[in-house]
Amino acid sequence: MPAQPATISPSPQRYKSKSRAAWLALLGGALGLHRFYLHGLRDVWGWAHWLPTALGWVGVQRLRQLGQDDMLAWALVPVFGLMLSLGALFAILHGLTPDEKWDQRHNPGQPGRSTTWAPVLAAVAALLLGGGVLMASITYAVQMFFQWQLAAPTTPAAAAAPQVVLCAAAGGQSVAAGSRSST
Repeated sequence: MPAQPATISPSPQRYKSKSRAAWLALLGGALGLHRFYLHGLRDVWGWAHWLPTALGWVGVQRLRQLGQDDMLAWALVPVFGLMLSLGALFAILHGLTPDEKWDQRHNPGQPGRSTTWAPVLAAVAALLLGGGVLMASITYAVQMFFQWQLAAPTTPAAAAAPQVVLCAAAGGQSVAAGSRSST
């Protein structure tokens, strides 16, 4: 009788908790920790979180060291805020996914489990934190953009042109800055 080849049965997949995924997305979503929990360390999208988060962190460090006048810092700080907001968005999505749909997607073939309030609380916290971080990032980026636009002349001719100011001593006449009115 021929020997039967040994069959390797697939190891049972571990249960992936919706609560854990939601909280990992909120606390470590900028680094893709929720992706690694759900899809493993070979997940390309999880690793794709690292570069923009690292660049944003460089912007935060430059802002702390060089101040608000550093143009690279004001371009990179909002990237960090967007990555934090992206983690909060995934926490909301994971936390509010119905249990049946979650188990179909992440725990196929396993008995369903009902969750408690933990993923909902993660979604609420993510909405508060993520919304605040997103608004602050957009506000900072827009403010720095307009400060940069107002500080720099748009053309070389505009930089060389004299500034015209309204002088009360000249009786409300327009006078070029640096010149004297003869009254």
